[in-house]
This record gives sequence, structure tokens and C-alpha cells, in this order.
Amino acid sequence: MEVLPGMTQEHSLQPLADRMRPHSLDEFAGQHHLLADGQPLRGAIEGGLLHSMVFWGPPGSGKTTLARLIAQRADAQFLRISAVLSGVKDIRDAVQRATRARDQQRRPTVLFVDEAHRFNRAQQDAFLPHVEDGTLTFIGATTENPSFELNSALLSRVRVYVLKPLDRDDIRRVLEIALDDPERGLGRLQISLAEGLREDIAAAADGDARRALNLLELAADLADDDHGSRSISAETVRNVIAGGTRRFDKHGDAFYDQISALHKSVRGSSPDAALYWYARMLDGGCDPVYIARRVVRMASEEVGNADPRALQLCLDAWETYERLGTPEGELAIAQAIVYLACAAKSNAVYKALDAAMNDARLHGSLEVPLHLRNAPTRLMRRLGYAERYRYAHDEPDAYAAGERYFPDGMRTPTYYRPVDRGLEQKIAEKLARLRALDARARR
Repeated sequence: MEVLPGMTQEHSLQPLADRMRPHSLDEFAGQHHLLADGQPLRGAIEGGLLHSMVFWGPPGSGKTTLARLIAQRADAQFLRISAVLSGVKDIRDAVQRATRARDQQRRPTVLFVDEAHRFNRAQQDAFLPHVEDGTLTFIGATTENPSFELNSALLSRVRVYVLKPLDRDDIRRVLEIALDDPERGLGRLQISLAEGLREDIAAAADGDARRALNLLELAADLADDDHGSRSISAETVRNVIAGGTRRFDKHGDAFYDQISALHKSVRGSSPDAALYWYARMLDGGCDPVYIARRVVRMASEEVGNADPRALQLCLDAWETYERLGTPEGELAIAQAIVYLACAAKSNAVYKALDAAMNDARLHGSLEVPLHLRNAPTRLMRRLGYAERYRYAHDEPDAYAAGERYFPDGMRTPTYYRPVDRGLEQKIAEKLARLRALDARARR
């Protein structure tokens, strides 16, 4: 970035995204659900009312900026630490500075903890007494679900606000302000960027204002100089945004949210939605092998015996991908996903296994009845192993009507209840007939 008249060297080296941080709520882009007129958070900020909170949202959604604005409006000392780089010593230092500000200046302190989920339990606990006695106001920022990453003691003392990715209108507004602002932005450089190219950068930013400004700054540095004015070409924008990926973190909520959406789309018999979420995951860099494994699970959980072919098709798709790799093998997984979405649905086996597992835990280690045990030795035969066992193949229709296979003293439950769809219709008819034979034999 060149040094403009009136711009210090230090300012010129400051990234555009940092220079363009909003100085007021009116400049803040996005988060209308929290900051629109009449919303409680906006009212608290405008009134300078401090309370401890956690901002949960994706990168570039404004967590740090919002914390700064809160401290500024409350005329509070703003301290920032990163959970990635800091430890208990840094927390102690922050508490000492907050104590001095309170006792000597009668001034509150906002302690902003970036990546708060990276602190362990002991580090999180270190904040608690100082939050409770009012020494500091804790504001944490996290991209991970606080329910899983923050301990319950800390969560009980803070209010969680969920920040959303910026939509494209918000991103375009951020870009326009940066292009026009002569003090903090690029206004003095007289840089032109066609409306369609602004849309391309907004799309590539994928809801992240910081990414949008970084892309704009890089494109501006590469812009063609034309008699004192600069024009960012379509080729420059294409080169700058090439290789970008969507929000997708294999250890974060985006990962689990999207695989959940894929699974529920299959369950809901929506092949189009299932393909969309599959494409989103591939676009975000998800390993197709992981998706293939989950698709095999869906075949048993959502389709089951209503269409047993689904399981084999999904296994074949997994093997096909491992043979062909990307991108050819991704089509086989897509074929399996579409088949599952369109197939007859049954979760009868899934529910049956769950019920059987509950009984296994409930009843403990019940002994196998003697007639169901093998008797390979003379001693075992003398003890009654396999005695009175009825070999089903020697019975009419290869079925030993009335025979019992559960432990002695345990009720005879019905776990598997076929649904009235697909092949399970036939299975249900057969089981009903066999149970009628059982009832007749026991009478």
C-alpha cells in the first residue's frame, strides 16, 4: 500500500480491514437481529450498561469490533488477550490492571478474550471471582459452540449472543465504504471497481467482512494505473479470489451442522436438498471419504430393510471413490445419496437395536439358557447343554413354533417392528404369520 499525503507510514502498514473497523453502531454492518433499534443489546450499548457476555459467530462477523464499541460507549478500559497465546499469568496481569483502573480512576474494565474456547477449565475458572465482584466485565469471542467449549460455571455468569455471517448486501456496503472513505479507506487512491466485480468479491468473502476487505486491498495493490486513477480489472479479481473456500471447519459447528442437514435431507426424501448439502461440504473441503462413511450409516439408519439394496449401493459408492478419487469418485457418492433420498424409508432396525441395547444394560449379564448353548464336550452334554434344543431346519417350514430364545425369566419383547413401506411390508407379513404359529404352539 502506498503512503498517501497526510498518511503516516505506520497507518499505511495497517491492514485495510483494521483501519476500517466501525467507530459507531451506525457504521456496523450486519447483526440486525441484535443491533436494530429496540433490541436489548443495542439498548444496553447505547446506555453504556456493561454485562459479561460471549459472542459466538463465524470469523469476520464483527465480534472484536462489537466488544471495542461496547467498551468505548461505556468509557471503559479495553484489554484484549488471546486464548491461543495467553495463560493464567496474562489473566492475572489483566486483573491487576482492571483493579488499578477501578480503585484509582473509578473506571470499569472490559476484558476481551479472543478464541475463548481455547482456554482450559482452570483458565476459565480464573475469571469467575473477578467477574462476580465487578472487577472486570468479561467479553469472550468464539467460533465454537459455547455449550460444548465453555464450562458451566462461566456460562452461568454470561449472556451468549449469536452472531451470523454477513449477507452479501452487508458485504457490498462494507466494500463501498472502504472504496469511498478518503481517511481510513481507499478513497484517495481513486480506485474504481465495477459493480459486478464487487459482487464477485462479496460472494468470495462468504459472509466474512475481514476477508472481503483483505481481498479488496490485495486487488487494489494489483490494480492498473491509468493516468492517476486505478481500475481493478475482472482478471485481477479472478486471480485474487481464486482458491478461496467456503466456511467449513472439520472440528467446528459448520462441519456438524452441514452433515446434519445432509442426513435430514436424505431422511426427508429430498434428493435436491441432499445434493446441495453434499456440494456445500465438497466445496468447503470436506474429505469425501468421511461423507461416504456417513452415507453408509444413513443406509442402515434411514432405509434399512425397506430397501436392503441401499446399503450395498452405498458400500459400492465408497469403494468406487477409493478407486477413482476426486473428482470422478464424487459422482458415485452423489448417486448413493440420491438413491437413499428416493428410497422407501424405515428406521425400524435402528429403533430395534436401540431398544435391545437398553434391555441389555437394564438386565445385566443374564445367563444363556442351557438349550441354546453348544455342547462340544461330554461334560457339557452331561450338564444339560443343548438339551431339548429344536433344530429349526427339521421343523415344518423350517420354523420351530413356540421355541424361546431369550434368557429365562426375561419377558419376550418385540424390538423390530417393520414399517408398512418397501420390502418391510413383506417382512411384516411373514413375522405376523410366525407369531401366530408361536401363539398356537404355546396354547
